[in-house]
Amino acid sequence: MGAATAHELAQRGYHVLAGVRSSADAEAIREEQVEPVILDITIPEQIDALVARIEADAQGRKLRALVNNAGIAVNAPVETLPLEQWRRQFDVNLFGHIAMTQALLPFLHHSGGRVVNISSVGGKVAMPTYGAYAGAKFALEAVSDALRRELAPHGVQVVVVEPGGVQTSMTGHGIERAKAFVQEMSPIQRRRYGSLMQAIINQATSFTTRGVTAEAAAVVIADATTAPKPRIRYTIGRDAAVMTRLTRLLPDALLDRVSAANLRPHFPKTQPD
Repeated sequence: MGAATAHELAQRGYHVLAGVRSSADAEAIREEQVEPVILDITIPEQIDALVARIEADAQGRKLRALVNNAGIAVNAPVETLPLEQWRRQFDVNLFGHIAMTQALLPFLHHSGGRVVNISSVGGKVAMPTYGAYAGAKFALEAVSDALRRELAPHGVQVVVVEPGGVQTSMTGHGIERAKAFVQEMSPIQRRRYGSLMQAIINQATSFTTRGVTAEAAAVVIADATTAPKPRIRYTIGRDAAVMTRLTRLLPDALLDRVSAANLRPHFPKTQPD
């Protein structure tokens, strides 16, 4: 989704500094208006290098927007997910975005630009096994609200984008990690949560297959980034639009039943060993 957004913004005439994790990723995304930058948002030195790159821009270009879209997902029940995995998800999905925002806000104050935070439908509703991922996204939503209200008097906008099912590699990686994690559970944990984990894996696979393409998602993100008068929040996909509305309309007990009903068809027919 990040790569597709970089190309979409480039097609609209913007010069894009695209954060990548490796030289191979850099060459895959590079084009005339897309300049890859090695960037792990959890490594301060790499953020500092990006700041230096922006400061040294010989063409005098202003930074118009920061799109915070890095993310990882490791799905597991709260009882079983090791604390280091909780910390890793919050480091990437929340604290890294805050670090990037703090580092680049001086440029955005100068340009009257905006921050675009890529949240998730998981920032509005927390499904079983999504505790760590949704927790970080709920927090990102809260930080975005605070930031928007802090920056509004100073001419810097803050926009949140909430994707639902999108055909991205991140979801596929998350599914593989979830499968591996089931094997790492104790026998008692597998008996307790194995069927739930398989249902979540099955649902995520179906969810992603039926999701919008990364290119379609990129159009929404690019609109949120460049619109003269952007909305405060954008959703991507019909599923995200429906779920975000339901969270506002339904009491928690009824939302629990809706969530359980949506998950029920994905449970395996036989119990795991």
